[in-house]
Amino acid sequence: MSSEKSLPFTPDVLLFPVFIVLSIWIAYWMDIRFDIFFNRWGIHPQRVEGLRGIVFGPFIHGSVKHLFNNSVPLLVLGTALFYFYRDIRWKVLIYGTLITGLFTWIIGRPALHIGASGIVYMLAAFLFFKGIFSKRYQLTALSFAVVFLYGSLLWYLFPIDPKISWEGHLSGFVVGIGFALLFRQNPVENKKYDWEREDYNEEDDPFLRHFDENGNFIENLPEDNIEDSKQEESNKRIRITYTFKDKDKE
Repeated sequence: MSSEKSLPFTPDVLLFPVFIVLSIWIAYWMDIRFDIFFNRWGIHPQRVEGLRGIVFGPFIHGSVKHLFNNSVPLLVLGTALFYFYRDIRWKVLIYGTLITGLFTWIIGRPALHIGASGIVYMLAAFLFFKGIFSKRYQLTALSFAVVFLYGSLLWYLFPIDPKISWEGHLSGFVVGIGFALLFRQNPVENKKYDWEREDYNEEDDPFLRHFDENGNFIENLPEDNIEDSKQEESNKRIRITYTFKDKDKE
């Protein structure tokens, strides 16, 4: 008796995240196949030429392990973004990536910062806090799923490993929270049942009409019996006549 259907699953929900991850893998293959050395196009903080890394940095990875560790959460979180937040998904993804890269360029150490981990942190923070702020059970459940799967990411917001760009992680995390606050209006509405609608009328409800004023269940309603009687009467009035002709006598 729900008056609102759940969000339909459309091919683009999975197609675009897969395309993004696939493009990152292709960039890595081209790098090692043709010795292009894409690393020089990463984010180099406080250098003008390092600004190009804001765009190219997420596509560059230093090893297969680095690439794989970013690909799986990027695919999972990207699919969740494209499914639940269809009206703002491109804004969150594109602007979030650019702003995360810019913050990394501002606060980062003087080294090359590469990888899509900043985007992963941005998506994880956005999905978690957006679900909490929304107060919608579907999105709150999504928030807990994000924590369950990627709660350990919090450790890498701090400089625990000199080889890891914690500045990029922190930038993405802060941007994700900012976007969750910016897009507070929730595109996913709570489901409303027929009895929760303002124009709901109990007399028009085919299920509740089977109960009397004392709450007793009535299997056959009077009007149903009348309809059955009319149908039987109508069937009695129908007369079918068959006429057979002998072809030999014609």
